[in-house]
Amino acid sequence: MQKRILAIALNPAIDVSCDAEHVRPTLKTRTANQKHYAGGGGANVARVIAELGGRAELVYLSGGISGPLYDSLLDQYDIVRHRIEMAGSNRIALMVHETSTNFEYRFVPEGPTVSPEELLPVHDFVENFEGDYIVASGSLPLGAPPDTYRRMADTARRKNIRFVLDTSGEALRQTVDHAEIFLLKPSMSELEKLVGERLDERIACEAASELVRRGSVQNIALSMGKAGAILVNADGMVRMRSVHVREASAVGAGDSFVAGMVWWLSQGHPVIEAFRFGIAAGSAAVMTPGTELCRREDVFALYENGVTSVHG
Repeated sequence: MQKRILAIALNPAIDVSCDAEHVRPTLKTRTANQKHYAGGGGANVARVIAELGGRAELVYLSGGISGPLYDSLLDQYDIVRHRIEMAGSNRIALMVHETSTNFEYRFVPEGPTVSPEELLPVHDFVENFEGDYIVASGSLPLGAPPDTYRRMADTARRKNIRFVLDTSGEALRQTVDHAEIFLLKPSMSELEKLVGERLDERIACEAASELVRRGSVQNIALSMGKAGAILVNADGMVRMRSVHVREASAVGAGDSFVAGMVWWLSQGHPVIEAFRFGIAAGSAAVMTPGTELCRREDVFALYENGVTSVHG
């Protein structure tokens, strides 16, 4: 039977990507190849699962003058959508690829302020969700209580649903300190902020292992960019190198990693293979321009032929 996966997007963004030969201050910058995508962590996760052949559910906030555009951008994906109205407008993020240098310039606004009352329908939806995975991915909007994801994690635990978290800052701290998480995917910088110190690979593994030992998290997939990723759980530690691919854009690689790992788990594969599949999905996202995310054929090619180096 198909596993039910719910992705949560509380601070969704219309992602605009374009190319420019040069980006300079003051002068007008002419751009080309403009594309629009429905972005934000949870929406990206749902998009990738749809691309891989699954069908995730997405509960998201939308409103204001940009809300209808955001909604329409989701139409092209096979996603079960649950739209929650908000007073503010969906934020609009801009990524400019400077073709002369191959640099990326990313402009990410903080987004609208959302009241705790506007989040109540989301909590109600999570409370009534009957499924297998809940994926909370992305930053909290302004005005959202920092324990928002913790509340959702508590609900998931009570309902025996696996809770997956990919966030940062105080939202990450509150959830890790006071809830139980099935899968956590921090970057090295996010883990550093969580533990309050600079980390090398060895100390990062020790910090992740401590979170597992104290029962906060069952599985930690620590992403380290080009250096690869480390999986830490009660069975120990496994390190995998990243796949060397031709880089087009790093946008959405982390969301693709999470989506790939969760979807592969939902297909009945063990955690270690889901970890390997997640690395393939993240690497495949790097191969696509702008905010396009990964492509199914690239993910499976990298999984079958690329992610092979494993050592613990």
